[in-house]
Amino acid sequence: MIGYVTLGTNDLPRAAAFYDEVLGLLGAKRFMEEEQFIAWAVHPKQPAISVTKPYDGKAATVGNGTMISLAVSSQEKVGEVHAKALALGGKDEGPVGPRGDSGFYAGYFRDLDGNKLCVFCQTG
Repeated sequence: MIGYVTLGTNDLPRAAAFYDEVLGLLGAKRFMEEEQFIAWAVHPKQPAISVTKPYDGKAATVGNGTMISLAVSSQEKVGEVHAKALALGGKDEGPVGPRGDSGFYAGYFRDLDGNKLCVFCQTG
């Protein structure tokens, strides 16, 4: 089971402002914060997402094929989170809508550092 996922950033204050708003729509709040690291969760004992400046001092880079998925309760929430990410400067990586016949409904975006995220719900 996933405990937390960490994404690299080259601008922690900018990433923090982005995720405060995007993850706030999911009910997540900051629960850990250090000079190089911030983590958000709905509850400290549930899985979290964090951003960090790389500890080796090198530039953060995007993992090719790496994606974080955020589960939500409705198609409306998928649209709300996707739209908020784009309004905050994120890049669209796939419009909101159904994917296949399985009831999977999703939208894809990249954050301000280029990390790919998906927001989804299962409708069927």
